[in-house]
Amino acid sequence: MALYRFLTPLTAVSTNQTLADRIEDALPQTQCTKCGYDGCRPYAEAIAAGAADINQCPPGGAEGIVRLSAVTGRKVIPLNPVNGLERPRAVAYIDEALCIGCTLCIQACPVDAIVGAAKLMHTVVPDLCTGCDLCVHPCPVDCIVMYPVTGTTGWDAWSQADADAARERHDFRTLRLKREKDENDARLAAKASAKMAAVEALDPATDADAAEKERKRAIIAAAMERARLKKEEAARAAADAKPHDENPPE
Repeated sequence: MALYRFLTPLTAVSTNQTLADRIEDALPQTQCTKCGYDGCRPYAEAIAAGAADINQCPPGGAEGIVRLSAVTGRKVIPLNPVNGLERPRAVAYIDEALCIGCTLCIQACPVDAIVGAAKLMHTVVPDLCTGCDLCVHPCPVDCIVMYPVTGTTGWDAWSQADADAARERHDFRTLRLKREKDENDARLAAKASAKMAAVEALDPATDADAAEKERKRAIIAAAMERARLKKEEAARAAADAKPHDENPPE
């Protein structure tokens, strides 16, 4: 019955899905990185490329391996203990009396399950927490603990609806962070351009003034060039990271 329960939803897949897409659909979307990759999508791409095995996801547990086996056709094997053990689902809890409002846990949470502001108390929204425990290590005052909230493990402790909701929040957070970075980069670029225009508008009265104008112009030009090169490097990295699925869509 357990095998049938997980095979059934995987048979009705879109004809334009790649193998990585189908693998990602079978993952619990906790984004815990225990698999050794920076989230469920990178792990899915690594499996599809043959760079990772299907037994590296502790939150999915044994039944998660069955799901991945059904998608990939690989043999069912035990969970790799190097990546962790299959445990009951846990939820993060912040001791509000100890919290100093550093925001490091907010920055670490992959699904925006922690609310708060700088120098103010933070709190975890239990219904949104995936139990990834990525917020625990960055906390400088050790005020975060993980409390088990189920007696079951793997997919028995985590539903497909939970996974879909967590994936949606993770994807939204990723887009939000990118938008904020792009907006900040645009502000910095505009500020640099304004400074350059102000420098170019100067009418040096002496040779010393002319030298100072050239010095400022060179500093700003160098900063703008570094920003341009950084943007090009980020674009190349994004292009290289784009999945190249060897299996064509079915």
